[in-house]
Amino acid sequence: MQPQPLYDGRNLRPAYQLRYGWTGWPTGNTSLPTELSDVARQAAELWESDGLRLLELRCSSQEAQLTFSAEPEVAPVLVASRVKGRLQYALRKAGLPVQFSRKLAIRSIGENRTDDVQQYIRSQVANAAFADPDFANRLQQCTVADANVVLSQPTETDSGRYWYNLHVVLVTEERYQRGDEQWLGKIRDQSFHIARKKGYAISCLSVMPDHLHVALRGNIGQSPQEIALTFQNNLAYVLGQVRVWRHTYYAGTFSEYDMQAVRRRP
Repeated sequence: MQPQPLYDGRNLRPAYQLRYGWTGWPTGNTSLPTELSDVARQAAELWESDGLRLLELRCSSQEAQLTFSAEPEVAPVLVASRVKGRLQYALRKAGLPVQFSRKLAIRSIGENRTDDVQQYIRSQVANAAFADPDFANRLQQCTVADANVVLSQPTETDSGRYWYNLHVVLVTEERYQRGDEQWLGKIRDQSFHIARKKGYAISCLSVMPDHLHVALRGNIGQSPQEIALTFQNNLAYVLGQVRVWRHTYYAGTFSEYDMQAVRRRP
């Protein structure tokens, strides 16, 4: 009999900063209408009901680039389908029918770039300034960077390319600090096991006495909240099915460029 999850979406108070860029192209030799930007702004209310808020847009005759903030329950595959579907519907309703190519691009974006996020995670032990240098040296073994995971490479599907990079942070209940190296090592090792099992790829991880940082490529069918809860529940299980984590999390998107690259210029 499977144990009941200790963590679910009820009564959660997560912190998050989730941004996605959607890029679409017209099929064949067709062009996008010059009114596309106005129609997209008119569709913004519909996207709000999907947990998406339109932030930026750049449109030309051959390409539409829309940037959204998202609620943590929204997975990249939902971003792809709802943006395309609602935009095509709005254009058709406006008498400007457009058929977008099946191939599209979804990119996670944040205020920080990939190198910044990874460096921040790698420097957790050094920044903590532990009084005991021996403990700090041993704890450094719980910070791992996997050079084989290149987050600039997208997930390829029949419908397009997805860059889905997440920085996930879990904190212990009451910020209780555990100095047990075997306990901390188990979190490190099991985090990689969970990632492999669920279709994630961890590029960088740091287990600290009272929190966990993970930078990963996510499974595009899972939302940031699903990924955070997966780590919470599976790690709680291997640690004895106890409430190790506070009933919250942080999730942030990032990529090789930041939001400054997509914001409208004055």
